[in-house]
Amino acid sequence: MPKLKLKAGSRPPWVGLAAAVWVEISAGNAYNFPLYSSALKSVLGFSQQQLTFLGVGNDFGESFGLLPGIACNNFPPWVVLLVGVFACFLGYGVIWLAVTQTVSNLPYWVLWIALLVATNSNAWFGTAVLVTNMRNFPLSRGTVSGILKGYVGISAAVYTVLYSILLEKSASKLLLFLTLGLPVICLAMMYFIRPCTPSGEDSSVHVHFVFTQAASCLLAVYLLALTVIYDTVSLSAAVSYVLLAIVIIFLLSPLGIPVKMTLCRANAETLTPLAGSTEHLAEGEGDSTQAHPLLSPSSSASNLGSFFESEYASDVETLLAMGEGAVKKKRRPRRGEDFKFHEAFIKADFWLLWVVYFLGVGSGVTVLNNLAQIGVAFGVDDTTILLSLFSFCNFVGRLGSGVLSEHFVRTRTIPRTLWMTCTLIVMVIAFVLLALALSGTLYVSTALLGVCYGFQYNLMVPTASELFGLRHFGIIYSFMLIGNPVGALLFSGLLAGYVYDAEAAKQGSSTCLGAECFRLTFLFLAGMCGLGSILSIVLTIRIRPVYQMLYSSGSFRIPQASDH
Repeated sequence: MPKLKLKAGSRPPWVGLAAAVWVEISAGNAYNFPLYSSALKSVLGFSQQQLTFLGVGNDFGESFGLLPGIACNNFPPWVVLLVGVFACFLGYGVIWLAVTQTVSNLPYWVLWIALLVATNSNAWFGTAVLVTNMRNFPLSRGTVSGILKGYVGISAAVYTVLYSILLEKSASKLLLFLTLGLPVICLAMMYFIRPCTPSGEDSSVHVHFVFTQAASCLLAVYLLALTVIYDTVSLSAAVSYVLLAIVIIFLLSPLGIPVKMTLCRANAETLTPLAGSTEHLAEGEGDSTQAHPLLSPSSSASNLGSFFESEYASDVETLLAMGEGAVKKKRRPRRGEDFKFHEAFIKADFWLLWVVYFLGVGSGVTVLNNLAQIGVAFGVDDTTILLSLFSFCNFVGRLGSGVLSEHFVRTRTIPRTLWMTCTLIVMVIAFVLLALALSGTLYVSTALLGVCYGFQYNLMVPTASELFGLRHFGIIYSFMLIGNPVGALLFSGLLAGYVYDAEAAKQGSSTCLGAECFRLTFLFLAGMCGLGSILSIVLTIRIRPVYQMLYSSGSFRIPQASDH
C-alpha cells in the first residue's frame, strides 16, 4: 500500500473512534431487511423462498468485502467510505423505487442485485473504520473490535426505534432514509476517519475504553426499553421526539473523550506514544524500546509504522542487500507475524477459523433473516420486539466477547476461540429448544442466539489479526466474512426457505403457522453448531502456543520482524 500520512497526537485516534460509531451504525443497514421484507413480499407478490433468496443477496452484499479489503491496503479510508456512500445511495434507491411503485414491474434479478449493492455498502463502511481503528489502537484489538462491532449489532435496535417513532412504521420512508440519510451521515464523518499515530497503553486509555463501553451498554438498554414502551404505551409526538433525541446524545457520547482531552491538555500530553510510531521517531525521544514498558525489548521500532508503508521493496534493492549481507534471506512468516493473503490462505488454522465462523455465523444469520416469519409461525403478532431483542443480545455478545476474551487472553493466555466453542454449544441448546417449541422458549432462544451470534461475529476479528498480523488484515478479514453469506445461502436460502414453503403448501397458504415451519431447519442448525464446536476445540488447541507467545507478559507483544 502507498505510504499514508499519519495524524499525530493523542486525541485524533479517539476522534476517529467517535466518528466510527456513526459509520458503524450506518454499516448495520442490512439488519433492516426484516423491517421492509413484508412490504417486498406483499407489494411485489413474492413467495417466501423468493424473499429468502433476497435475504441471501442481503447477506452476500453485507459480507462480500474482498474489494474493500484490497482497497484498504491501497487507498486512504475516505476513498473506501466514498465507495460505500455511492453503493448505499444507488442500491437502496432502486429498492425504494420498486416498493413505492414509482417504477413498476422491475425484474426480480434487478432487485436482487440492487439489494446486493445496497448492503455491500456495509462492507466498505465497516472495513474502512475497523481496519483504521485497529491500526490506531494495535494493543487493544479485542476491545476496539468489540466496541465497533457492538455498535453494528445494536444498529438494528436504533433503526427499529427510528422506524417506529420517526418513520411511522413505513417501509417506504425507511428505504428513503437508507437512500439519503445514511450517505449524508457517512459523508459528514469521512474526514475524521484517518490513520493516526498508533496509541499506547496507560490507565487513561483504559478509562476511556471503559467509558465508551459503558455508554454503549446504556444505549443498548435504553433502546430495548424504548422499543417495549413504544409498543405497549401510546406516546405523544413531542415525547417521542424527546426520547429519540436521547438516543442521539448517547451516540454522541464517545466524542466526550477527545473533548475531555482538549480541556485537560496537561494530562493528555503525558500519554506516551507507542514505540515505533511516526510521532515518537519525529520527536527523537531517545531509545524507542523504552517508550512502552509492555513491549518486549526485541520489538523493532518499525513494526507498527510498517502498517502504513509500501508493501514491497524493490526486488533489485533486496537482492543487492542480500548479496552484501545487509538483510537476511526471506523466510515464511510464523503465526503471530504479518502474513500476506496467499500465505495465510494455505494455513490449516486459517481454514479452521473460517469453517468455525461459517458454521456459527451462518446459523445465526439464518435466524435473523427469517425472524419475522419465525415470530408469525410461533404466534407473535408484532415481531419488532423480537428484532430488538435479537439486536440487543447481539450487541451484548459483540461487546461482551471483546471484554471477556481480552481479560482472559491477557491474564491466562487463553485463545479467544475457546469462547467460540462455548457459544456454539449454547447455540445447539437454543436450536433444540426452538425445535421442541416449548411454551415460553421463543424469546429465551432468540436472546441466546443473539448473544452467541454476536460472540461468533466479533471474536473472529481479533483472532485473525493476532494469527496473521495487521499489515494485510483488511483482505484477510474480508475473506473471513464470506462465511456469513455462504451460510445464509446454504442454511437460509436453500434449506429454511424450502422447508417453510413446503409446510405452507401443506396448509394451503403462503403463510406458514406452527412449529413445523422451521423444525427441520432448527434441528439441522443444531447439528452444524455441534460440528463447529468440535472444530473450534481443535483450533484452540493448535493456536494456544501462539497466544502464550503473544501475551506471555500480560499485554500484547509485537513479534519480531520476520524479514518478510
